Amino acid sequence: MRDFQSPGRSAVFAEKGMCATSHPLAAKVAVELLERGGNAMDAAIAGAVLLGICEPQSTGIGGDAFCLFSPPGSEAVRALNASGRAPAGFDAEAARAKGATIGLRSIESVTLPGAVDGFCRLSADHGRLDLAEVLAPAIHYAEAGVPVAPRVAFDYARSWGTLHGAGPAHFLQGGRPLKAGEVFRAPGQAEVLRRVARDGRAGFYEGDVAADMVGTLRAAGGNHTPEDFAAVACDYTDPITGRYGEIDLLEHPPNGQGATAIAMLNILKNFDLSAMDPWGAERAHIEAEAAKLAYDLRNRVIADPDRTARLDHMMSQDTADRLAALIDPARALPPGLPGAEAVHRDTVYITVVDRDRMAVSLIYSTFHSFGSGLASDRFGILFQNRGAGFTLQRGHPNEAGPGKRPLHTIIPGMTRRNGRVEMSFGVMGGAYQPTGHARLLTNLQDFGMDLQAAIDGPRSFVEDGKLWLETGYAPEVAQALASRGHDLRRAESPIGGAQAIRIRPDGILEGASDPRKDGIALGH
Repeated sequence: MRDFQSPGRSAVFAEKGMCATSHPLAAKVAVELLERGGNAMDAAIAGAVLLGICEPQSTGIGGDAFCLFSPPGSEAVRALNASGRAPAGFDAEAARAKGATIGLRSIESVTLPGAVDGFCRLSADHGRLDLAEVLAPAIHYAEAGVPVAPRVAFDYARSWGTLHGAGPAHFLQGGRPLKAGEVFRAPGQAEVLRRVARDGRAGFYEGDVAADMVGTLRAAGGNHTPEDFAAVACDYTDPITGRYGEIDLLEHPPNGQGATAIAMLNILKNFDLSAMDPWGAERAHIEAEAAKLAYDLRNRVIADPDRTARLDHMMSQDTADRLAALIDPARALPPGLPGAEAVHRDTVYITVVDRDRMAVSLIYSTFHSFGSGLASDRFGILFQNRGAGFTLQRGHPNEAGPGKRPLHTIIPGMTRRNGRVEMSFGVMGGAYQPTGHARLLTNLQDFGMDLQAAIDGPRSFVEDGKLWLETGYAPEVAQALASRGHDLRRAESPIGGAQAIRIRPDGILEGASDPRKDGIALGH
């Protein structure tokens, strides 16, 4: 039980249904749809699309999505990959001529938006309400506007300068970033959503909306075509699974990086974390070393699903045991391992569980803050820069190429215990996400924390050879980590942002929401 005399928040408990996400308005809308007879899929889609208006720097209909879900009355879990591909005319040689990597704001970074196709498919196949009813809240708030929340304003102030082309006209106010309490409106996106509500995916990938996107991209030097947009299609697949203690972790398969979390937990099995101080130097050190090794595996293996060839090797316990033997409890690994590519901290995540215990874990992003920074001229659809997740190294599985999906950082998660779906969760934060999944599960399994405490605790993350610590770590912990050889830094912004719903053995829903974001867990 938490100390009620100290700052913090309680877990949320409910019987009939629950949503946990990073903005309170999206949580409210999701729960309202549950109360009106919608199911968890309806509520998750409604909340996710609205998050693109509530948190426009983090996501939008020009982005991608991944989903894990369990049908009502079933412990089975399915996955949907709604990530876009590079256009058919993508020219890797031309991209290499511009530099060693794909620039974050370059036209080469703009892959096709897959999320809308995924939302339409999930709604048709697994929703209970009409798509028009599901999209109505987002249409209303895109037109009427949403007051900017404090964390959104914080992110706006840090990244608004990346907007270019039509981006500033659609996402700034008088050429400056919006501040907390000021109202963001997106009437162009409202019109797009009205067309999707009426015409389904054709309202986005064909006609005037597609023409606006194609025209903007081609004017900026892209080779995207109407045929590329019309061909966008999501795919159903099956999750990959790892085990940690009593917990079975279910992750989305490649091109997502979920296997990285499984590999990292396999490495951590070699150490007695439960004997360590959860907020001490020893645990932070072991976690950082495990992350270095697991992310190195990620950068070598994960790519487009058709090009990921060594996934079993990556997730094998034998591989993890060999890597764990490289970890010195007293000394950081030397520099030289590939750093975590594709780093960002802007994504939205939503989870919903309904009265029938259908669980949905959905993550949705335009990649870096404000994506590519470029928005379509007429409707203001912000393009993602997910293509920056490709490498330009010839022969690499994740080498950029026409029609390929890049390595993706966004990963929804679920867990089972004793064969029963127990938790739907996600940890936003770009490359941090596998580390965030591992930390959340070890907080629960090794340290016996309740769900909210497991989310609240301070975080650390090794990135580009530096170990970043949140302010919750004591100075003596930082000193002890520096003495182990870590290049230590204090985090300039919060690391990640988690949301989770646990289905307790008694059937009660327990929800938790990260204080690093503006959101809440809300039930009915």
